[in-house]
Order: sequence, then structure tokens, then C-alpha cells
Amino acid sequence: MRLDRLLAEAGFGSRSEVKKLIRKGAVKVKGEVVKDPSFKVDPERDEITVNGELVSYEKDYYLILNKPSGYITSTKDRELTVMELVSDLPRFQRLFPVGRLDKDAEGLLLMTTDGELAHRLTHPKWKVPKTYLVEVEGEVKEEELEPLRKGIKLKDFTAKPAEVELLEKGKESSKLLITIKEGKYHQVKRMFAAIGHPVKYLKRVKFGSIELGELPRGEYRHLTKEEVKRLKREVKLEP
Repeated sequence: MRLDRLLAEAGFGSRSEVKKLIRKGAVKVKGEVVKDPSFKVDPERDEITVNGELVSYEKDYYLILNKPSGYITSTKDRELTVMELVSDLPRFQRLFPVGRLDKDAEGLLLMTTDGELAHRLTHPKWKVPKTYLVEVEGEVKEEELEPLRKGIKLKDFTAKPAEVELLEKGKESSKLLITIKEGKYHQVKRMFAAIGHPVKYLKRVKFGSIELGELPRGEYRHLTKEEVKRLKREVKLEP
């Protein structure tokens, strides 16, 4: 890989900017100053520094974001998008969301530069489960949940059986956990509306084996190597 390309992708500036850095002698490869921008390096083996700062290069990014309400799950829109929340990350423009969360929904959103993994995680073939915490209108009775557990017919498709757990119930509202293996437009909201309990609040808390945990609202973190491996195993990208 060319040295100037690696530094640009690692967030040290544009190709022209990093070329200037290299020609000024600010870059060392394995302890030796290199002034040739086209110098070939191995980012996985060669120690590279810029003004003494060790270069950390990742071929792909894998993030988990706790999306707040009010952000569009898109890379471009007239309104605020989730990209605003990761804009401090080098090469953040290459990231894209895995699937989507409604503007008024919160919670776990995976973001990556790995197109194949993102495609498989959202493709119905792989049946990757997604779990949501929901608050719905009214007092929900256990028997009302049976259509969701058996597979409820909606206007344009029949939702596959969902796992549903009733957490709290009151006269004004009830809280539940629901796990689905599809990702149709407004699916969870439509499922609860179909049984007479419109959704007031929606938060994704788990995607595949990845849990939101205590990640603060509006913050992101990198997935660990083990978490990435687990996701890839779930969609047969790793044995």
C-alpha cells in the first residue's frame, strides 16, 4: 500500500496534505525517515509514525452507536443524520449505518465500512435477531401477545413469529421486549398497532449478539475484535 494513501485513510489529512508531511521528513517507517509518498508499506507489519505519533490503521471500522431520537439513519439528508455523531472519527465519511432506526427511535445502531457484513446482517436470509424495548399505550394482557408470537398478518405481509416478553403493565402504558428476525418498514410499530397498542417509545437494545449495554445516548464505541468475529460467524463470513 502506498504510504500517502495509508496516512490519508488513517486521518492525517488529504492525499496532498500527507504528501507534504512525508516530503518534510515528518514520517518514519520502521524507525527510518521516508520522504517518498509512493513508498510501499504493509500497514499490518510496519511501524509507522508521523511526528512521533504511531499510526493506527484499520482496514474496516465497526462501531456501535447509541442513537438518540431526532436523528435520521442516513449518510445524507436535509435534517440531522447519525453521521453528525461520528464526525470526529477519521474517515467517518466512509461509514454507513447497518439497517435503520426511525427518526423518533433510539438505541443500538451498528455502523461500518464493511459492505459485505452489513449486507448479510440486514438480509432476510440470515435471520439476524433484533431486540427492542418498547412502551405501548394501554394495559397489555398476555393473551393479546399471542398473535405476535404466532406471526401476525399486516397489510402487506405476515410477520414471522416474534419473541415477546411483558415487563411492566399499567392502565396508561406497558413495557415489553420484542425480538424479530426481519426488518420491514415500521415493523414493530405496525405489529403493536395491529393488536391495539400503539408504540409510544422504541429503543433497540440488541442486534445479533451485540448488546447496547451502558453506552451513553449519543455516544459510540468500536466493537472489539471478538464482537466482530461473533457477528461474522452469525452470517457465515467466518467459520
